[in-house]
Amino acid sequence: MAQDVQIPGAGSTARIRNPIAVAIFSVITLGIYMLYWWYSANREMVDYGRAKATDELGDSPLKSLLALFPGALIIVPALWTTVTTFQRVQKAQQLGGQTPINGWLGFVLYIVFSPAFVAYMQSGLNTVWQSEGPAV
Repeated sequence: MAQDVQIPGAGSTARIRNPIAVAIFSVITLGIYMLYWWYSANREMVDYGRAKATDELGDSPLKSLLALFPGALIIVPALWTTVTTFQRVQKAQQLGGQTPINGWLGFVLYIVFSPAFVAYMQSGLNTVWQSEGPAV
């Protein structure tokens, strides 16, 4: 189902995940998988950013996770990490020579059904990881 790929120059791996499975697991686990995914995706982007010698992909996946939860209790941190993580996915695609995912479509998906929003971000990350290297 998921496939690990080596991030060139990072000494770590990224995971190509089925976007539909990401959405389904997020619903089935009542959002717990989404928290795991949020940390993992941000960690992968931090590693990718370090490999590309840029800090535009973030520096702390734990801060992103904590902004999502328990930050959602205050609302603003969760909204902030949602926007910045989406922008990081877009930037990762640009660094990988890809066309970034559409921000307006992401906004609509976030408003309508957030697991679909996360799946959309995963589909964007999948294009980056597939272009970066062979499976581990």
